[in-house]
Amino acid sequence: MGRNGNAKGVDRFLLKRAGKFHYKRRVPLTLADLDERAPLIRMSLKTDDLAVARAKRDLLEEADDQLWASLLLDRPIDPARARYQAAMRRVEALGFTYRPAHTLAQSEFLDDVLARIESVTPERTPVPTARALVGLVETPPVTVSEAFRIYCEEIIPDELVNKSANQKAQWKKVKQRAINNFIQLVGDKAMIEITRDDAMRLYRRWLERIAPKAGRATHSASSGNRDIGNMRVLYDAYFSHVGEPERTNPFARLSFSMRKKRSRPPFPREWLTKKILEPGALAGLNEEARGIVLALIETGARPSEIANLQPTSIRLSHKVPHLAIEPRDDPDDPREIKTASSERLVPLVGVALAVFKRHKEGFPRYRNRENELSAALNKFFKAHKLFPTSQHKIYSFRHSFEDRMKEGGLDEELRRLLMGHTIDRPRYGAGGSLEWRRDELLKIVLPFNESVV
Repeated sequence: MGRNGNAKGVDRFLLKRAGKFHYKRRVPLTLADLDERAPLIRMSLKTDDLAVARAKRDLLEEADDQLWASLLLDRPIDPARARYQAAMRRVEALGFTYRPAHTLAQSEFLDDVLARIESVTPERTPVPTARALVGLVETPPVTVSEAFRIYCEEIIPDELVNKSANQKAQWKKVKQRAINNFIQLVGDKAMIEITRDDAMRLYRRWLERIAPKAGRATHSASSGNRDIGNMRVLYDAYFSHVGEPERTNPFARLSFSMRKKRSRPPFPREWLTKKILEPGALAGLNEEARGIVLALIETGARPSEIANLQPTSIRLSHKVPHLAIEPRDDPDDPREIKTASSERLVPLVGVALAVFKRHKEGFPRYRNRENELSAALNKFFKAHKLFPTSQHKIYSFRHSFEDRMKEGGLDEELRRLLMGHTIDRPRYGAGGSLEWRRDELLKIVLPFNESVV
């Protein structure tokens, strides 16, 4: 470790004096007039532990690198925001959480304030760091659209890691719609300028659509709740990210009463056997789409679960042929499933077993293309009058499977397990052997002609 704290490598910018480590770094000459700490930054890390000093040094180094990049490279990062982020990291390096001055002024933070003041005396602490410790760095005026970019790129990227490209696009589409609706109504305001009146304008706009004074509703309560909820989440997440988790959320407690969601009707058993499984009924569908439809009948799976099966999840060589409905862990092509309880093993019986004997590699045409599959199936079923009513959808196959299990007397917990529903008790064991699951499903299997596959 060099005496000047400028050594490169693992102990760069570290200087030990009087038994304590210091962060010592020179401000680039080109930025000397823009960084008030110039020409030299020197700050006590208040520790004699080298590992702790390195960790604190990393936070300070990253903060300075980002700040200088914003000032030097034609503003690739907003300078005001870079200064704010740098302040947060400097405070974190000293063992505190950044809080604005108006928050620290509240009585419950008195002990915290005293600890902060004590940490900057009697040792010399750079003025910018001292100001950051007592919350005197102004929150940058980040707009709603910019806050959403920060939300996606900095706050929740870990939540998107296991989503497929299609899942990410769908996730962002729903969130972006809420952002766009707010901006269209109120403007791309700075987050710190959003008021309760702005939130109420959004609420009233949705109220006009959900419960108009004249005419029919054009949107459901769930649509309005989703939009307002997404703005509420963005507001909370953004201000928590910048060190103001206590800030009052203007979108809080704004929601619409929802009627109980009407379940999609199931296909009647007779409709399945005499319409869907009738030889030739699905002949006009391409082979993979037809296979997916037939697989839905005896698995109760979601269409996206069948469409995205990997060859390794189609286990025909096992003693009991089955599907493993599970997340896709491929780092180049990940995919998550709806919930943890959705991960399950489903024995293959009847027409589903026949389908996978033919499609051992799955359905690559529709892998990561669930929307294309849905459009193709809906168009075909409507054109050939394969839906009993206008309320029936492709998802009705799943409801039919559940009803057939119930009518066949299958154990309720087994039904929940095979459907991928949550079991309302601690789960013990594997939920019964695959042999038992298969034998239970054979009780409700539908007759079919091999030619339909």
